[in-house]
Amino acid sequence: MSEAAAHVVIVGAGHAGGTAAALLRQYGHAGAITLIGDEPIAPYQRPPLSKAWLKGEADADSLALKPTEFYGENDIDFRPSVTATRLNRGAKTVDLSDGSSVAYDTLILATGARAIALPIDGADLDGILFLRTAAHAEALKAKVGPGKKLAVVGGGYIGLEVAASGRALGAEVVVLEREPRILARVACGTLSDFFQGYHEKHGVRFELGATAAAFVGKDGHVTGVPLADGRTIDCDAVVVGVGAHPNDELAKDAGLDCARGVVVDLDARSVSDPSIFAIGDVAHRPMPIYDRMFRMESVPNALEQAKQVASAITGRPRPPGECPWQWSDQFDLKLQIAGYAFDVDEILVRGDPATAKFAVFHLKGDQVQSVEAINSPPEFMMGKQLILNRKPVDKAKLADPSVSMKEVAA
Repeated sequence: MSEAAAHVVIVGAGHAGGTAAALLRQYGHAGAITLIGDEPIAPYQRPPLSKAWLKGEADADSLALKPTEFYGENDIDFRPSVTATRLNRGAKTVDLSDGSSVAYDTLILATGARAIALPIDGADLDGILFLRTAAHAEALKAKVGPGKKLAVVGGGYIGLEVAASGRALGAEVVVLEREPRILARVACGTLSDFFQGYHEKHGVRFELGATAAAFVGKDGHVTGVPLADGRTIDCDAVVVGVGAHPNDELAKDAGLDCARGVVVDLDARSVSDPSIFAIGDVAHRPMPIYDRMFRMESVPNALEQAKQVASAITGRPRPPGECPWQWSDQFDLKLQIAGYAFDVDEILVRGDPATAKFAVFHLKGDQVQSVEAINSPPEFMMGKQLILNRKPVDKAKLADPSVSMKEVAA
């Protein structure tokens, strides 16, 4: 069978899977496409769940990647509310939760990642929530508002976005973080201090070095979070945001090479099976910029890999590599992050954090590895170029806000 007539099955209808389906048609794939999603709605944007959705400024229609009719009009067999239960690589079939089975010529795994649950007593109480899906966001929106107390376990970006939205809705918010500072796993101390201070000015309370030991409740609903130090934090709802785990069990059970994510090459193709690809949060992919493999959780990564897989399947040239990036909106702050702070030996702050307009550059020698830009688009955009092009930078110019970023990057 020619590639043009091949049946492509996509398991996972998130940002990566939905985009891959659309790009396959855009790039001229004429064969059948089956898109399998475990949610009842069509693929949608997930970042606004912790912001616009919670505040009632967005819904499933406004966040949809494509109108629902797009899939029928483009002969994409979209199957919602169905999960894949088994992958048989020999027969090239995928068993589904509705009892059916679908055969593929080419398979794309876009199964994403799931929130990590805390293995502590009371974790099954009503009111203990996560934020990975529209259903999660809808459940949380119903429980936060004026006079409500929201506890957020985990001081990462998702936790801080939820905290900001909770305050915007009038709830009392406390963030519980087991590390000595927020954002400890993902950002430098300068950024941690800045965000904590900014959130505190907006009424968010922080408990650092605070480990949730259990959840307690009344009549089946959570009412508090006992801490390891003996105190209990009262609450009406809890959001747990302590990280995510890739949904790679289907791949592991089928014998694909996995390393906390499906190991793929620069085309997003599995290194174990040429007829299988993996994209998005579930993919452990090459990062040529840093000469390493890594699993990324971001919309830009999902889009980049969707382009890679659609190009590989339709015979188009491999798209040029991109600088990884992501963002976070909190209150009136726009944080844009380019690159990753691997092997960093120096941190340089450009601008004044007190103005809420500055950037933190992470350097390895005279090369920029990563930049975290707060309300500073030029530093973000030029930083991306410096990271991607691996150009040496003049540190004195970089540290001087009076020197334009265009001149720094020239």
